[in-house]
Amino acid sequence: MVAAAQHPNIEIMTYAEVEKVNGYIGNFEVTIRKKARCVDEEKCTGCGLCQEKCPSKVDSEFDLGLGKRKAIYTPFPQAVPNVPVIDKENCRKFTKNKCGICQKLCPTGAVDYEQKDEIITDKFGAIVMATGFEQFKWEEVYGEYGYGKYPDVITGLHFERMNNASGPTGGKIVRPSDGKEPKTVVFIKCVGSRDEAKAKSYCSRACCMYTAKHAHQVKEKIADSEAIVFYMDVRTPGKAYDEFYEKTLEDGALYLRGRVSKIYQKGDKLIVKGEDTLVGKPLQVEADLVVLATAMVPAEGYEEIAKKVGVAFDKDGWLQEAHPKLRPVETHTAGVFVAGACQGPKDIPDTVAQASAAASKVAALFTKDELTTSPLISEVDTSKCSGCGMCEPVCPYNAIAMKTISERVPGGQRERQVSEVNAGLCQGCGACTVACRSGAINLKGFTNEQILAEVDAICL
Repeated sequence: MVAAAQHPNIEIMTYAEVEKVNGYIGNFEVTIRKKARCVDEEKCTGCGLCQEKCPSKVDSEFDLGLGKRKAIYTPFPQAVPNVPVIDKENCRKFTKNKCGICQKLCPTGAVDYEQKDEIITDKFGAIVMATGFEQFKWEEVYGEYGYGKYPDVITGLHFERMNNASGPTGGKIVRPSDGKEPKTVVFIKCVGSRDEAKAKSYCSRACCMYTAKHAHQVKEKIADSEAIVFYMDVRTPGKAYDEFYEKTLEDGALYLRGRVSKIYQKGDKLIVKGEDTLVGKPLQVEADLVVLATAMVPAEGYEEIAKKVGVAFDKDGWLQEAHPKLRPVETHTAGVFVAGACQGPKDIPDTVAQASAAASKVAALFTKDELTTSPLISEVDTSKCSGCGMCEPVCPYNAIAMKTISERVPGGQRERQVSEVNAGLCQGCGACTVACRSGAINLKGFTNEQILAEVDAICL
């Protein structure tokens, strides 16, 4: 992140959202809303004095509620740029018009409560979609696991934050309920993954390996501890992955094949009820901590951003590539590429490989002076077009827009609205030809006359 921030040809625009995308390959016009952080990026030196003296504390989103942050904060210690933002919903200055200590103490005068959102419009040659993933909201579906009411039932991401030296526990594995070190830790895999009845039918791919890592960390960090893993299948598709899994077994982790049916509290213990399907017997484990390997799901707001850019997505919300084997990082919208877990569940090596491929595609695109496009695209006969605009909303690639033309009529000139097809965006799907009531749109190579001529030839 630091290398990217210092690169002369890279501009990192944080705390910003894409509002609108127009244009086509090589000529995208993107409107970006740079939200007001109430801190001047140019003046701020990242000294941290404002965060140190801020009296307001709220749950940290980055630490998933395991730790606290201030009302003026940077999301995590290594954030780039190292410039804080004011949380207006929890800042006393904005809620009660009191305090203001961050502005008073800032040595460079960077805190500006009057700062407004900035709208930026710029042109770009290509777009890489890398919107990532979120955790499946297991609390809403798996009532048998406690609906999220037991503080000692956590997700793998909570466990990651605990293990991080800069995390809320300083790298110590503890029970969130009382801060004590757990001696028996139960890991449950496929919570939301491979479950067509309740959640998602797909495998989230990374869960098997990070659960093995977590079990290894429990055995390594906690003396005389037990790490018990409930699993459906163990999948280790990667270089040295299976060897790592075998090492976890050698460390003493116990793998039990079967789903967990129920978790409930009994005293200071969590009772985990399940089954070992390999021996056909029910099991009951008294655990101090339960860690759930929850499914990966698309990041919130994926549908809105996909529609803005003109990228299709599948039934689960993952962005759709042009071809799974031949064009795995390209989309059907020319000039738009995908990288990482926005396309589907991936681990870090796969994400890095795909990001490199997307960057290579963009670099190759920028070396060309001219581009070859498909000739089989839609065209509008303006003499027939009534200007109803029915074709515009049905186009999945945002390739149709209305334009005003001037034409001669008896007694003078008149202006009217007609549809126009952008040849750089049109992919020749033909959806607009079906929607056109006046028959003004034809797909080149598949006009009504050509198709009827084929029918006539077949009938003869």
